[in-house]
Amino acid sequence: MRRLHSLLGIIPIGIFLTQHLIVNHFATQGEEAFNTASHFLANLPFVIFLEIFVIYLPIMYHAFYGLYIAFTSKNNPGHYSYMRNMLFVAQRYTGVFLVVFIAWHIFETRFQVAIGAAAEADFNMMANILDNPWMMAFYIVGVLAATFHFANGLWSFLVTWGITQSATAQRYTTYFTLLVFIVLSIIGIRALFAFV
Repeated sequence: MRRLHSLLGIIPIGIFLTQHLIVNHFATQGEEAFNTASHFLANLPFVIFLEIFVIYLPIMYHAFYGLYIAFTSKNNPGHYSYMRNMLFVAQRYTGVFLVVFIAWHIFETRFQVAIGAAAEADFNMMANILDNPWMMAFYIVGVLAATFHFANGLWSFLVTWGITQSATAQRYTTYFTLLVFIVLSIIGIRALFAFV
C-alpha cells in the first residue's frame, strides 16, 4: 500500500500537478491564452473518464492513505539526518494541509461548473477567487505546499523504489528535487499573480 501511495504521488498526481501549473501559467500571457488552454483540457475526449480514473481516484487514495501515514508515523532521528527528519515532518504537515486545500479548490472551481453556478473554470473565475487577499494568500500557501510535497515526495519515491540507493545518489537527488520545487513554485506563483 505504501509503494502504491508513493507511485500514485508521482504518476499520475505529480504529472497532473506539473501539467496543471503549466496550464495555469498561460494566464501570464493573458486571459485569452489561459481560456484557450483551459478550454482545450476541459474538452479532451473521455474527459470525465480521465478526471475520475487519472485524477480523482488516485488523489483520493493518496490523500486518505497519506492521512493514515501522517497520523501514525514516527520520526526516526537515529536512522535519518536532522534535515531528512524535518522534511519528513513537513511532508506530513503539507499533506494534511493539501487535503483541505485541494478539496476547497475543487469546490470553488470544478464543483461550481458541475452544479451550473459557472459556465466553465475560466480566467474570470480565478480572478474573482484571487481578488480576495485572504484567498490569494491561501492559494500561495497551497501552491508552495503542493510543489514542496511533490518534490520531497519525488525524493522519497526514488529511495523507496530503490532507484537512488547510495548516499551520493541521494545527495544529488536532493539537489534535483530542490530545483523541481523552485521551478514549479515560480511557475505556480507567477500564474496566481497573473490573475490579479
